[in-house]
Amino acid sequence: MTNLEYYLHELERDGRFGMERAYPHHGDTSVYAHSLHVAEMSLRLSEMLLGRFHERDLIRGALLHDYYLYNWHNSGEGHRLHGFRHAGTALRNAKADYKLTPIEESIIEHHMFPLTPLPPDCREAWIVCVADKICAVSELVKK
Repeated sequence: MTNLEYYLHELERDGRFGMERAYPHHGDTSVYAHSLHVAEMSLRLSEMLLGRFHERDLIRGALLHDYYLYNWHNSGEGHRLHGFRHAGTALRNAKADYKLTPIEESIIEHHMFPLTPLPPDCREAWIVCVADKICAVSELVKK
């Protein structure tokens, strides 16, 4: 079992992570599949950068970065500013379900930069921010 598989299983067992399967994200991609793609891409980017990273925090933060747990495509439910607000909702949900490290919190809170005003404040958060953009474009082009 890889570290990614281990932390994925842990999040599914201990919280509501599996609910992400029910929510569409980009095109035909669910939030669950997108989160997994972002975690995989984050690991690839960290390997390419050859730096020192907190792998556990990188993986868990990437998996939880979109842990907002609603269908943002339902415009009648007040999700009009989803791109600007969902990081805060994801962070609140993740804190309610899991014990987070400061790095995991930073990853979730800052992954939407530059839509959110504060840039990532650690290497892991920058990696997930970039990985999220790469995966989102890939998923949108695929549809």
